Amino acid sequence: MKVVSILAHADDEMRCLGTMLRCRERGDALAFVTVTDGCKGFVQNPNTAREEAAAIRESELRAIADDLGAEMFNLGELDEFLYDTPDARMKLIEVVRRTKADLIFTHAPEDYNLDHTTVSSLVRHCAMQSCLPVLPTESRPLAAHPAIFIVEPHGPFAFTPTHYVDVSTVDAEKVRLLSHHRSQERAIRKALGTGLGDLSARLSAFRGGQVGCEHAEAFVPMPARGAIKPFSVLP
Repeated sequence: MKVVSILAHADDEMRCLGTMLRCRERGDALAFVTVTDGCKGFVQNPNTAREEAAAIRESELRAIADDLGAEMFNLGELDEFLYDTPDARMKLIEVVRRTKADLIFTHAPEDYNLDHTTVSSLVRHCAMQSCLPVLPTESRPLAAHPAIFIVEPHGPFAFTPTHYVDVSTVDAEKVRLLSHHRSQERAIRKALGTGLGDLSARLSAFRGGQVGCEHAEAFVPMPARGAIKPFSVLP
């Protein structure tokens, strides 16, 4: 299968990266899509120019993709000002078709950041359109609608998982890969007093405890036509 994360910002893959590593173990190909340029993620240096900030954020996610032999796409929408526009829709339909996505991970429809919730809405619509011929793009329509799973939102939001993936054996590798996000490690430590690895491990240990393993990631399928499959998709 082709497994694709479609998320608002570089580093949002934290909530599904372990599962993507498990998918890679079974032979799946991976792709990472960031919808925004991430230029507003520099709380440690808020005067960083957009071009410089965006280049740093892209290079950090690309380092993870290169480490894994994965594809990486940046749709370049303005961070913190993401809107559902015709252009954003067409860019996302093209990238879903271009990656030949079989399985997509994306944001929850309720989250602390409106860029996240906008991406969730865009994925719902664009995944459906990706397998229909009515909106032409450079890449051909998909043969079938991809499965879509919603990643756990950040913060105190009601989230009742239906699917868990044991990521205990890949947790150390996940934390290592997240360390490529050096700019965000500094930003999160300044804003929250903790690092990416700690944030990741804290939640995955909690979810693992719920299902009897050391670390787990938790998901729900997107309740959209075609996005739920009558067969097992997750590793």
